[in-house]
Amino acid sequence: MNWIRTWLMVALASIGLSLQTVQAVPPVVTVFPSGSASRPSLYWQLNRTNWTATVETRDSLGSGAWVPAPGGIWPTSSTNWTAPETGGVGSHFFRVTATPPAGQRGRLISGLFVTSYQTQLLGLLFRGLGIDIVTRYAVDFYAVTYETVDPYGAPILASGAVIVPSGKTNASALVLYDHGTSLKKSDVPSLPNQEGFLGTAFATDGYVAVLPDYLGLGISPGLHPYLHAASEASASIDLLRAARQLCASNSVALSDQLFISGYSQGGHAALATLQALEASATNEFTVTAAGCGSGPYDLAGVSAADFLSGRLPPNPYYFLYLIAAFQDVYGLAPSLAKLLQPPYSTTLPPLLDGLHDGDVINAAMPKVPTDILDPTQLADFKVNPNHPLRLALTDNTLVNWKPKSPLRLYRCSGDQDVPPANSQVAYDSFQSLGASQVQLLDPDPGADHDACAIPALLSIKAWFDTLRK
Repeated sequence: MNWIRTWLMVALASIGLSLQTVQAVPPVVTVFPSGSASRPSLYWQLNRTNWTATVETRDSLGSGAWVPAPGGIWPTSSTNWTAPETGGVGSHFFRVTATPPAGQRGRLISGLFVTSYQTQLLGLLFRGLGIDIVTRYAVDFYAVTYETVDPYGAPILASGAVIVPSGKTNASALVLYDHGTSLKKSDVPSLPNQEGFLGTAFATDGYVAVLPDYLGLGISPGLHPYLHAASEASASIDLLRAARQLCASNSVALSDQLFISGYSQGGHAALATLQALEASATNEFTVTAAGCGSGPYDLAGVSAADFLSGRLPPNPYYFLYLIAAFQDVYGLAPSLAKLLQPPYSTTLPPLLDGLHDGDVINAAMPKVPTDILDPTQLADFKVNPNHPLRLALTDNTLVNWKPKSPLRLYRCSGDQDVPPANSQVAYDSFQSLGASQVQLLDPDPGADHDACAIPALLSIKAWFDTLRK
């Protein structure tokens, strides 16, 4: 994302100037109109360091190309603009867009060797977990820091794990694994956590496993932008870039194959990554296949209906995490506390500090997750298709596009955390758009969300194995 979306637009009409908000997000630019209809003037405040601004104009509010406004050299670090005296600008509409400072996405900052796991130990651990994995190689575990972008397109550092088969001489395929929901900043693959250890199941069989921590987790500052598709994808893709650099510096040969996988939130992240890679105009990465497990792909449809159903889910904290993250990214209200009703407006926000886990937050939540919402907000969310939360859910829904790569969607019918209808709706949509290479599988009928994970991931790996060169 090189350009930030416009947040404030200045409309110039014959009667004067007025402001219209076009998207509610934490503003990088705050705009103040002045001057007159014959010679408008704008000044603005850039609320982030080292950003630049461009004033753009067009004749119609609803259509036509935005072009740089006359009388300026764009983008600029200046904070004001006045239309040229000669001829003025007529009746136009104006907006101020903000551009983040240049960064180098995917730049490897550091690749710290953490430890090696020998085949005997891996075999013992997998057998203890009841996982049938052939341990062909010892593996080397690296904690990686790399450059990516935040939800607004500005450079930011993030962390992840890269796990490499030790002593392998022929080229290895890359496999991306996106992890499930984590609330604690320390509960990430790079440390490693339990899901980080899953990467060794791929690496010991000859893959190079790449596991992002995501933004806001691991070393990354701020609140994790939970289920924000664009930043899930950018954090994943940029770690793939950094992994290539790490492998090159350690003489680890890579093939041209890339496999994408993930479970729960990671299923959503994996599908978002596949979509982003297929939409790219470059041939930097070609996806061999993707396996996505039990993700909330239809946030605007299935998930929104589930929120409002009155159902008592096993983990009500998911809803809090989602609206807190979307508040942080989209600015749904003046603050998270303004979205919530007492006492939750006071008791819940401090628990999202990256130090508390889901059990703690579940204990502080009501049984019906939407009961935390301010009654006015909840009533509006129920009926208003343009409620800011509904718009944010739509922005992160992943069902309305046509995948090109071989794709398998996994879900189990007994899942009470992520309704299996998410996968069914995604599959039906992809099929209707002509994506005949997409399959929908239930690896363990009747299993709940946790019990479904290992059968799904083992099935994904077995499928990848058949496609690996």
